[in-house]
Amino acid sequence: MHHPGPPQFMAVGESVQLAPRDPDPDADYSWHVQSAPVASSLEFDADEAVIQFDPDAAGTYVLELQAPDGTHELTIRVFPGDYLPVGSLRSGTSGMSGMSGYSGQSGSARPTQFSGGASGSGSGAGEATRGDGGRPRIRLDATVEDDVVVVRADPQPNPNSTTDRDDLVVEFLVDDRDDVDESAIETDGWELRVPLSAIGDQLRVHAVALDETYSVPDSVSVSREAFTDGGVAEAEPKNATDGSGLSVSRPNDPPEWAQHVTLYEIYVRGYASDDEEADNTFEALGKRLDYLESLGVDCLWLTPVLQNDHAPHGYNIVDFYSIAEDLGTREDYEQFIEAAHDHGMKVLFDLVLNHSARDHPFFEDAYKNPDSEYYDWYEWQDSGEPGTYFDWEFIANFDHTNLDVRRYLLDAVDMWADLVDGFRCDMAWAVPDTFWQELRDRVKSKDPEFLLLDETIPYIADFHDGMFDMHFDTTLYFTLRQVGGGHAPADRILDAIEQRTEVGFPDHASFMLYLENHDETRYGVECGDAAAKAAAGALFTLPGVPMVYGGQEIGQRGRRDALAWDHARDDVREHYQRLIEVRNETPALNSQGAFRRIDYDCDSDQVVAFVREHDEGSYLCLLNFGDGVETVDVGSLDVEATDIISGDSVAAEGGLTVDDVVVCPLA
Repeated sequence: MHHPGPPQFMAVGESVQLAPRDPDPDADYSWHVQSAPVASSLEFDADEAVIQFDPDAAGTYVLELQAPDGTHELTIRVFPGDYLPVGSLRSGTSGMSGMSGYSGQSGSARPTQFSGGASGSGSGAGEATRGDGGRPRIRLDATVEDDVVVVRADPQPNPNSTTDRDDLVVEFLVDDRDDVDESAIETDGWELRVPLSAIGDQLRVHAVALDETYSVPDSVSVSREAFTDGGVAEAEPKNATDGSGLSVSRPNDPPEWAQHVTLYEIYVRGYASDDEEADNTFEALGKRLDYLESLGVDCLWLTPVLQNDHAPHGYNIVDFYSIAEDLGTREDYEQFIEAAHDHGMKVLFDLVLNHSARDHPFFEDAYKNPDSEYYDWYEWQDSGEPGTYFDWEFIANFDHTNLDVRRYLLDAVDMWADLVDGFRCDMAWAVPDTFWQELRDRVKSKDPEFLLLDETIPYIADFHDGMFDMHFDTTLYFTLRQVGGGHAPADRILDAIEQRTEVGFPDHASFMLYLENHDETRYGVECGDAAAKAAAGALFTLPGVPMVYGGQEIGQRGRRDALAWDHARDDVREHYQRLIEVRNETPALNSQGAFRRIDYDCDSDQVVAFVREHDEGSYLCLLNFGDGVETVDVGSLDVEATDIISGDSVAAEGGLTVDDVVVCPLA
């Protein structure tokens, strides 16, 4: 089905790339404006298969895509320009600084509303009461009541907003792809109702909350059976309604398994390079699985394993369909994945979709050759050099407006998704968001528990609208570096956690916490051993999913060097192993636990205290990034003074002592 995907919400001033899904590069496609706001004069070149939609007026647009399988409608709700979110992905203001030769073809953002234009507000007024303080949030849930599907929205104002929650407006859009009698749809405030008799096989509802801007959209899906086109898949539904024969799912919820793992990044050309007996790299990596299992790791991210230009990091790819010859064969790779699964570990594939290496045969044919059949596969600067970012000289940006490029990349996605448990998506901000939406629907239709992890710097809340399950927490990463280096007080860590909500991430968004990766200096080298132990404690006590970069747990000092296994520091490894154990055993410390600030007093600003809460037990967490032991007064908080990490009492006159990390139960 070539339908371009879900309805979109956006504001004037934003731009989104629209394209037929599952494209046939040899087919004819064309776009037309079926309806638009009166003030709009928007038209499209009828010969373009991929368009850039730049709304010129607020209101609801319905676009038509004529494709080989018929005519498809796409509804786009456009809000006035003053509703544009700060840092919007689609406005081109986030994550795009510092690039060289950017042509504007890659990296759009996100918009949306509902076919049928259903909207509502808490007050029933239909217009948002504009407040101050940032982006609101929304969650959708659905039930079946008396043969009626009831979709309820739970909007929340931004923590900094002056708007009362009851004054928030909710706008709904029903997915254009679904067979629904729109005349039967009713909305009342934060609720949308559709009789079962008006629904075909599936109903997908999307919505935003409105305050001073619009929220990241959320979605809910109701289906009569399993489908393979767009989010409700051939698997056990997350929520089955009693007696209705329908299944209800929330497509934007992360996979359950991914909320409880400890991620571990393996730099493939250094991690086991000391093994001279293995026949190939994957065999050598397989020999380390027993060690990783004993450490407590249960999800592996391998840096790219595809054929590349021999740069050891592997991100300059010359063949998106072949395993790098210096690592082994595809059979070797599959055997490694099978062995990892036997050890109870998931495996993530490092997916690169923004660029190829300049050594890629298609680029070599296209370079300075406008007559090449591959010339239009790439972005080009006026100088004749390819588009790229940050003056990276060995790569060339793909042009995602080219259907051949999309087909080439989607086919590669299909190949590798069949083998692994998820993708770590490189440079997510540099690929059109609607392409990510298509990719998500594509992989989730086969495996709803497939994980999509984005790399974005800085993180972007819009990426939780039908694209990614989990996000690099770059804000916390930079804050931990600042704190560890003595450039910021430790309580800035709490600000970093709260910033997720302040920038508009919904509560169901998931975050990957990290101190190091293959692009960064080792934390201990930059900040010292004392801060490194406290920062490790932060990974396993703060809300999110911890990631350990290979060698981090043995005190490795080189960023991409071969791991110094013979010089591994047992004290560091034991510290990490115990932190992993404690997190696994303590629901309050994982994704199920709530996070709360508390009042505390300490002579050092390198100490921070906070609470993680859960029905099965709540805990006080203390982190000390400085040298030596500090005493923390937590006032009237009722705490048991036994640290569950060390098993020792940390009671002292005037409070509790902390060297690096302490976790104590609340009484």
